[in-house]
Amino acid sequence: MRVCVIGTGYVGLVTGACLAYVGHHVICVDNNEEKVKIMKSGQSPIYEPGLPEIMQESTKAGRLEFTSDIAAGIAHGDILFIAVGTPALPNGESDTRYVEAVARGIGAHLDGNYKVIVNKSTVPIGSGDWVRMIVLDGIAERQKTKSGNASSTAGEETAEKIKADFDVVSNPEFLREGSAVYDTFNPDRIVLGSNSEKAIQIMKELYAPIVERKFAEDPSLPPVPVVVTDLSSAEMIKYAANAFLATKISFINEIANICDRVGADVTQVALGMGLDSRIGTKFLNAGIGWGGSCFPKDVSALIHTAKDYGYESQLLKAVVEVNKKQRSIAIEKLQHELKILKGKTIGLLGLTFKPDTDDLRDAPSLDIIEELNRLGAKVKAYDPIVSQTGLRHGLSGVLVETDAERLADGCDALLLVTEWQQFRNLDYSKMAKLMNHPVIIDGRNFLDRDALRKAGFRYVGIGRA
Repeated sequence: MRVCVIGTGYVGLVTGACLAYVGHHVICVDNNEEKVKIMKSGQSPIYEPGLPEIMQESTKAGRLEFTSDIAAGIAHGDILFIAVGTPALPNGESDTRYVEAVARGIGAHLDGNYKVIVNKSTVPIGSGDWVRMIVLDGIAERQKTKSGNASSTAGEETAEKIKADFDVVSNPEFLREGSAVYDTFNPDRIVLGSNSEKAIQIMKELYAPIVERKFAEDPSLPPVPVVVTDLSSAEMIKYAANAFLATKISFINEIANICDRVGADVTQVALGMGLDSRIGTKFLNAGIGWGGSCFPKDVSALIHTAKDYGYESQLLKAVVEVNKKQRSIAIEKLQHELKILKGKTIGLLGLTFKPDTDDLRDAPSLDIIEELNRLGAKVKAYDPIVSQTGLRHGLSGVLVETDAERLADGCDALLLVTEWQQFRNLDYSKMAKLMNHPVIIDGRNFLDRDALRKAGFRYVGIGRA
């Protein structure tokens, strides 16, 4: 099938590359010329395991192209994905101006052939109808311009009416950064929201190779469930899923803080809870809270949407507040161990909001760095990706070291911020000897407590009194 993906962030680029890999002819559009050049060369502008290989193979096969020409992309695609960012505004509302610009651009370039316009961006509930309205506005503006040109041209009395033949589908993504390629080929479900049976059938055909698990890790599994809903329900599913996961994390962090006070071990509590089939073990890892581009934005947007319709979401507000306070737990534990932090050197193991990504958006590390600076501490950090790539956007008040031993040298304490797998196998015995005080705060309860103690560290976890 012929596909156009507009926007090449995490969602757009992964979606486009994976759809090309399964056999569709995909053109990815981005208005950043430099980014387009990078992608044309076979390189990925983002760090995502497995993505460069898929891009290169699909490009070589002629199924994946990149352009900054939106008109060419729209002319090519029978299915048009809108996959641009919807960042949070200061009040928590989603900033939809990029979605609006793309929808208007689609209306300005529709050629009369039937198109399925797919909202892949996480958009406020009700955006399906809004996108339809914006596309129609784009068509109307184009028609007005065309009519004006026709009336000013000798011998022409009217302009040909532009045909608006399209349907809008909501197809929310459920990709995890660092596992986005895997998640695309091995989804838990595919959600399609539309009032058009024709559009739904086209989308089912598009996803057939994935639904049938032809590219799955385990092809013997049953077909991927396809959930067909109305537009608003599909949009709500995305928000509800992320809000629930964020709630689950904030809940176990609340339990961890109580465990610290009563002498219980939250890792054992989480295990005992998670074995209940009604609860499950996932997202019950206590730590310093969630961050990234999805949970903070989506939970805030859902709170804002509820308020727009006269409902105060007390539970979700508490989820956000617990998460905000959780980032200070690491500081409190450092103060408990070192007392005064002024003049002390603190080393952060990890900077990104989660492992296997280079994403620093709303990462807990940023708040921790800011607070340590305010308290007069010197902050150093080592992150497997940030240190390697030299990316420093958004970072200030921290010295980024090139390896873990340089990080440990002269530190009064280490704080594990991101649970990179590499951090399990560092030479902690050597690192302990390089430190002024061999103290480690395990902000993710990720490391082997006994091994750290044998290496000479004083180990402090979250909720592991």
